[in-house]
Amino acid sequence: MKVAAVLLATLAVGGCAINPYAQPPISGHLQRSDDVGDCARLLRAMDEAVEAAGVRDAGAPRVPGFPYLRVERFTAGLGEAAAALDGAAFAAWSELMAQADRRARAAELANAGLQQQAAAVDACRYALAVADGREFALLQSSARVPDDYSTALRALGLYPLTRLAFAAGIAEWQRATRDSFAAPLEALPQAGQLKRYAAAALPPEIDLPQRSAALLVPGPARRQLTAWALRHAPSLEIDTAGDADRIGALHWLGDAAPSIDVDPAEPVAYLRTAYTHFAGRVRLQLVYTFWFPARPPAHAFDILAGRLDALIWRVTLDEQGEPLVYDSIHACGCYHLFFPTAAVAARPQPASLDEGMFAPQAAPPLAPGERIRLRVASRTHYLQRVSAGPAAEAADLSYALRDERGLLTLRWPAGGTRSAYDAAGFVPGSERAERWLFWPSGIASAGQMRQWGRHATAFVGRRHFDEAGLLDRYFELRAKGAAAD
Repeated sequence: MKVAAVLLATLAVGGCAINPYAQPPISGHLQRSDDVGDCARLLRAMDEAVEAAGVRDAGAPRVPGFPYLRVERFTAGLGEAAAALDGAAFAAWSELMAQADRRARAAELANAGLQQQAAAVDACRYALAVADGREFALLQSSARVPDDYSTALRALGLYPLTRLAFAAGIAEWQRATRDSFAAPLEALPQAGQLKRYAAAALPPEIDLPQRSAALLVPGPARRQLTAWALRHAPSLEIDTAGDADRIGALHWLGDAAPSIDVDPAEPVAYLRTAYTHFAGRVRLQLVYTFWFPARPPAHAFDILAGRLDALIWRVTLDEQGEPLVYDSIHACGCYHLFFPTAAVAARPQPASLDEGMFAPQAAPPLAPGERIRLRVASRTHYLQRVSAGPAAEAADLSYALRDERGLLTLRWPAGGTRSAYDAAGFVPGSERAERWLFWPSGIASAGQMRQWGRHATAFVGRRHFDEAGLLDRYFELRAKGAAAD
């Protein structure tokens, strides 16, 4: 079994094993004897130390040839039109990648005990960017995010045949989910007590692009964004049969062999801001993640059960902060559900085995003073209903909104900090037995909890939760005043 695990892991990540220092322009800089060469060598030394410590951040890959920049799928989408950008817009695009590297390196250096080098690395990032300022075409071609599907695994697993079984299983899950959403609330099975959670009215920390990137990523001021983050934070109604059904904060626990655990005594939602392209504009997204201690087994052979579970709820907003589309996954990338508002219409989809847009329910309209309420099942933590309720309704518990970036530098029991994610972007200890059946889909360690940017959401076809054009694939914006179907 260990040999098989190593083989599958090697095949799964082999396409990402790119040395960013082996390509120009950085490969040439390493040979220089001036300040630019010193900076290139410092950067490489820091990366080697981070690799040796095993604390590489997998959220956004370094750009080959430009290892002081990191690219996310949204940013890569902006770069696809970079040929039409003027100098200021191109500089803003590069700055987005520099910001991504700055955030990732701050966590990496802290986790490796090298935080005192952060200022020197920041200065070198600027020096290298100036030196490479004319490399427009090379940067455009290099700033790409490899997808999270392994073609090698699919070939080894006879994907053209095995996808038929995957498609049948997905169709059955969709049928059961539709039935659940169609049932009256009072008819939903209940294993324990319904516990209501509401967001605490405390201003969260929010990650905003710097002003230098505002040319490409316009958005509200921090005060307005904070108000939207509180307004759109959903209420939860969780069927609670035990501690496994209680949300909480992630911590490293244990001195000898630390492991990630969830503390239900500290209810939180981890918040991140994201951006996407939809209907010709850049759209702000608010992403709320709720962590559970486990998904308990339903029976002795439950391959979906395991330690840790998380429900992710995303809201895509228009310019006025009104919702356009809601969607949700679990932190494994599984169970992707869409909840469109009346502001959008679904596009016709071609007949295909590939997983398409699955919307078991339209989003309810929100009257003034109302917020979204999510009904969550016991044990599986599946969404069962999306409804609207008074924002001020009584709750059993409140949850704090916490910056998701904090998960990159959690306190380590032996001293210092460590990320909640390993160097491949997985949450250690959250593996599922289903990975031994689902690897022919091309997804490494299917069912395991993973980091933002690493969520493949389709067993049949290819789709990622953070795809820049995901909503354009499935929806179009209705004209103002147009009635919903």
